[in-house]
Amino acid sequence: MQTLKFVSPDQKQHLFADAVRKNVNDYFKEKGISTKGNFSLILQTVAMLTIYIVPFVLMVAVPMSIWVAVILCIIMGVGTAGIGMAVMHGAAHGSYSNKEWINNLFASTMYALGGNVFTWKVQHNILHHTFTNINEYDQDIASKGPIRLCEHAPVLKIHRYQYIHAFFFYGLMTIFKLFKDFFQMAEFNRDGYARQLQSNPTIVYLKMVAVKLTYFAVIIGLPILLTPFTWWQVVIGFVIMHWTTGLILGTVFQLAHVVEGLDMPLPDKSGVIESDWAVHELHTTADFARNNLFLNWYIGGLNFQIEHHLFPHICHIHYRNIAPIVEKTAREHGLNYNLKPTFFAALKSHVRRLKELGRPGAPAIA
Repeated sequence: MQTLKFVSPDQKQHLFADAVRKNVNDYFKEKGISTKGNFSLILQTVAMLTIYIVPFVLMVAVPMSIWVAVILCIIMGVGTAGIGMAVMHGAAHGSYSNKEWINNLFASTMYALGGNVFTWKVQHNILHHTFTNINEYDQDIASKGPIRLCEHAPVLKIHRYQYIHAFFFYGLMTIFKLFKDFFQMAEFNRDGYARQLQSNPTIVYLKMVAVKLTYFAVIIGLPILLTPFTWWQVVIGFVIMHWTTGLILGTVFQLAHVVEGLDMPLPDKSGVIESDWAVHELHTTADFARNNLFLNWYIGGLNFQIEHHLFPHICHIHYRNIAPIVEKTAREHGLNYNLKPTFFAALKSHVRRLKELGRPGAPAIA
């Protein structure tokens, strides 16, 4: 795949990049606080793990009806999504703590989703964060069968109604990821990402296999052995849990990058994106519902995606405070800051964008 470069002839863009870094860094210096997590993050971590683990323990240890078990599976899905967004995500970026071993420990909560930290870091930290919303480079906007998320991808007849069925398929995201990891691992090892992350390709592959087998043995095997539920009832519960997780994660992720007003630029023949990288992130990312305190807490600041993309090594607990600084700096430099005021405003914008992307020859929305 062609190597891309971000090159802007506009000096104002470079001035923004320098200014926003300085202004945010000055905030932490003036406050005398760390950019990493604090005690509130520890409480958040405990809460998310509790929402996931306690329902599972209850299902295994306490006799109950199938309908109570279904409710607990849904709660587990909510907890698993919370772990992914509020705990694993930041730790995998190195923003949880100044200590690498702590970041590695909490990044490993990815295994609670049955996922893999290595493939996540390549797909998300390297590809998505570097090449946000760029077709064929950012896998998060790659067309996935019945869903078209990029205006440069081919349009199929089924895409016409994707604004209706997309959310069902979002729910399948983590289920597919359980098995997609094997293909991604082979692809990423072939492309040299294991060496780039200072990992041995054979070791990371064997570790992935061992962890996934352990995950299935615990999450499916224990309920089959220790509860009166049949194997197929356990599998259905497993699917319900993962579908809940996928629906939450898929929806939250798309509200930041597939809404109205965001760019999906293409490189020129030389592999150049005519934009400073910081401005590119500003033009391809949106914030939403910044004043929703519960949402800020539960989704780990993923509604502050502009701040997260510009400063991925800053813990999400600080995003609400630095967001006004980033917005003010952007507007001072004549740059658009894409903010959807509420969750439902962002959701409506995403649905409208899905409609637009489902129509043949649909232009980008400016």
